[in-house]
Amino acid sequence: MNLALLHTSEAHVPVFDGLRDRHHPGLGLRHLVAEELLVRAGAEGPEAVAVAVRDVLAEAVTDGADAVLCTCSTIGGVAERNAAELGVPVLRVDRPMAAEAVRAEKIVVVATVASTLAPTLDLLREESGERTSLVTTLVVDGAWERFLAGDRDGYLDAVAAAVDGVDPTGDPVIVLAQASMADAAERTATPLTVLSSPRLGLAAAATAVRRHG
Repeated sequence: MNLALLHTSEAHVPVFDGLRDRHHPGLGLRHLVAEELLVRAGAEGPEAVAVAVRDVLAEAVTDGADAVLCTCSTIGGVAERNAAELGVPVLRVDRPMAAEAVRAEKIVVVATVASTLAPTLDLLREESGERTSLVTTLVVDGAWERFLAGDRDGYLDAVAAAVDGVDPTGDPVIVLAQASMADAAERTATPLTVLSSPRLGLAAAATAVRRHG
C-alpha cells in the first residue's frame, strides 16, 4: 500500500512519518515537497498552481501511488478535484478536521498564512451542509516568518499564545488551519477544544489506500 503526500514544506515529512509509525505501520509513504506551489499560490491565488499541482499528482500516480494526500491547506482544494481524472483517491489533509469542527456552534480558525483562510472557510462551508456555525478568523502575526527562518519552537509558541488568547465565551472550537501548526496544541493552556489536521487527515488517507489498493 503506497500513499504519496504532497507537501509545501520539508518540515511536514518527519511529522507524517511519525504519525505513520505510531498509527499506520506498514503504510508506505512517498513524500513530494514543492515549496514553490505555496509561494505562488500565496501571491496569485490557488488557481494559479492548478496545472502544476495536477502534474505533480499525475507523476505520483504513474510512480505507483494508490492515493495522494495534500498536506497544504492553501492548495488542498485544487489538489482534491483531480481524483476523477487520476483514478485514485486525492484527499486534502484538513477535510476530516473540518467535518469535526462544523459540529460546533462557534469556530475560530487560526492561521499563520493569510492565503490559507479562504480555502479553509470554503471547506468549512462545504462540510457544514445545512448546519451553520459562527466562524471567526485569526492570523498569528509574525509566526510564519519564524517558521521560514527555521525557528520551530518560536513558531509553535506564537501559535499557542494566540490560541490561549481566544475568548472562550460560547465554547468555540479552535481550528489550526495549517498542518505545520499541529504541535502547538500541546503547548496551549486553553480549556477549549483545539483541532489540527495531520492525524485525522492521514487516517482518512490510510483508509482510502486500503480501499483502493
